[in-house]
Amino acid sequence: MTIERIALGQFEIHGLRDGFFHLDGGAMFGVVPKPLWEKIFPSDSQNRIKLALNSFLIDTGRSRVLVETGVGSDLEEKIFKYYSVEREPGLVGALQQLGFRAEDIDFVINTHLHFDHCGGNTCKDAKGNYVPVFPQAKYIIQKGEWEYALAPSERDKPSYLKQNFVPLEEHGQLRLVDGDEKIIDGVEVILVPGHTSRHQCVKVRSKGEVFFFLGDLVPTSGHVGLPYIMSYDLFPQETLENKKKVFDQAIEGDWILGFTHDPDHFFGKVKKEEKKYKFVPLQ
Repeated sequence: MTIERIALGQFEIHGLRDGFFHLDGGAMFGVVPKPLWEKIFPSDSQNRIKLALNSFLIDTGRSRVLVETGVGSDLEEKIFKYYSVEREPGLVGALQQLGFRAEDIDFVINTHLHFDHCGGNTCKDAKGNYVPVFPQAKYIIQKGEWEYALAPSERDKPSYLKQNFVPLEEHGQLRLVDGDEKIIDGVEVILVPGHTSRHQCVKVRSKGEVFFFLGDLVPTSGHVGLPYIMSYDLFPQETLENKKKVFDQAIEGDWILGFTHDPDHFFGKVKKEEKKYKFVPLQ
């Protein structure tokens, strides 16, 4: 059974899900041949694999921090169908099931601004205008990621939908950071480039325990092996080096890791056997 909640020192961390979507398996695993990746992620007739849109709620007792917001409720119908998105009850619905309202969120952290990580930042109001979903929250985004998202290359333009993030600035809820930065006591963002040049992860510490949200550095438990790197990554060599760095720290510190696209595991750990890194489910 998937573990959906952990206690981390004095904090609680909940795994939430905006839904599921489907992406090309070859693109998700890059240079790794299909006979290898299909053992862990079986593909459909269109070579697609089912992935989750995972978010995490960090409840410190004083503040509530939401990491990632999925695709949201206002994805264009053609995109919705193209990726065979499944959203029930969606992220806000999942929060409500825990007894939280959108107004209860103090901070939202986006690892980067691809639509499957920040689409739930905003929604349409009664007039059809895009407004922040979490009206009391400050949205934490890397400055370099923000600047690139406003003027992406032709290769990346389809991944950046401005309605997902421009309204944050218009409503005074945007907080840009530049590199590693403390957000609140026990919660900090860590710059870990590779997927994008300013991709950030989230490190949470309480009473000597550590939770580290990997974002698209390691999107699923199936990407723990070093060569398992997405074709979507702009800087795959940086991804490779940063995976090794983070995994070594995680093993030494006994960190709990969070996965953004894994349909079966919100949480897990890594171990090293015969120079290879392996996923360990959280018990």
